[in-house]
Amino acid sequence: MSITMYEIAVPSFTKHLEALDAIIDKAAAYCEARKIDPEALLSDRLYPDMYPLRKQVQSACDFAKLSVGRLAGLAPPVHDDSEKTFADLKQRIAETLAVLARATPEPMEAAAGREITIKAGPRELKFSGREYLLHFALPNFYFHCATAYGILRHNGLEIGKRDFMRRMPP
Repeated sequence: MSITMYEIAVPSFTKHLEALDAIIDKAAAYCEARKIDPEALLSDRLYPDMYPLRKQVQSACDFAKLSVGRLAGLAPPVHDDSEKTFADLKQRIAETLAVLARATPEPMEAAAGREITIKAGPRELKFSGREYLLHFALPNFYFHCATAYGILRHNGLEIGKRDFMRRMPP
């Protein structure tokens, strides 16, 4: 029995966005308990040429909603990247999870061989649906989730691998 595009994408995106949501709760509580201005974490980055925490979360949401939207034929919400607070980022995650909840297996599986074309700066990238999901969308999604986690851990938030990996429900 083979695994479907839906089974690869939707549960993985959902699991890690829910984990990211829980980590953001911990970050907000951390700031409140230690009297840290949340902006200090929201704007922090691991290296000067990398995105800050805020943009890492936005990007993780974008890769999840846009890839599932493209593959499942859904119109994901358009965000203007104006989130300023932890609550704003949690709302964006919730809206992304809502897109994932609307996805169904059939159109995603049908998209496995369909050509997907995306703009990446001035370039156009072309993939089959399967290549797009496996070799572009998922790696980028995990990169942004892991980097958000790394920023918060670097700033002293007491989170570990279990927070990032979060167990899937039975």
